[in-house]
Amino acid sequence: MTARTLVVGGTRGSGLAFARLLADTGRTVTVLGRRPPLEELPTGIEYLQADLSRVEELDRVLKDFTAQRGPVSYLAFFQRFRGDGDSWTSEIDITLDSTRRVMDALDGAFAPEGDKAVLLVGSPAATLIAGEQPLGYHVAKAGLVQMARYYAVALGRRGIRVNCLSPGAVLKRESEAFYLSNRELLDLYAQIVPLGRMGHAEEIARAALFLLSPESSYITGQNIVADGGLSLLWQEGLARRISALEHPGDSLGNQKGRT
Repeated sequence: MTARTLVVGGTRGSGLAFARLLADTGRTVTVLGRRPPLEELPTGIEYLQADLSRVEELDRVLKDFTAQRGPVSYLAFFQRFRGDGDSWTSEIDITLDSTRRVMDALDGAFAPEGDKAVLLVGSPAATLIAGEQPLGYHVAKAGLVQMARYYAVALGRRGIRVNCLSPGAVLKRESEAFYLSNRELLDLYAQIVPLGRMGHAEEIARAALFLLSPESSYITGQNIVADGGLSLLWQEGLARRISALEHPGDSLGNQKGRT
């Protein structure tokens, strides 16, 4: 039986990069999103249109999907709220309530055999504060981490693994032009990220592929942070580095070659 993957929020950014990678590896892929993809999808990727905030519409689309496409082996949630309206209720609805609704709708649709897994895509804002994001975003992303833990326990006996992947800022097709035209911002990331650069959507896709494959068959209930090591650094140390006020003898960057 061919492993089918459903990618919620797979028409933009890292979700689309993930869907493309799946198709390249021979997976049968269905992406679900409110808006059609910006460009024609490669062979092997099917698009379903559904607004996650419209409960009846989502239920209908998922019911038709399970009836017509058969069992699902992998399920990935890349969706996030982008729009107007109250940020608190919208973030909770799109990030948490929609995830729960899809999980409930597909509860009996997972393949009876083989590797099975669910991936929730979160953010470092689950544990840190991103000043440019509202309260609802932080609470929703923190909830995803606990949701992954809960479902990992609830579904574990059925052989379904559930993990969370939390990417830092990455270059996507939609945002690449912005970052490349703002060299100062790119240079700033090069300074503060331990790996010395921003990540790419394709790198997040490869991490997601690992978590939705037999290669991670004994990993469940975890939150994997993919931010190039940025969340490892103490904020005061970052401030010193950016302002060039750090003491040379205390800088990790000055320890090269020492024993």
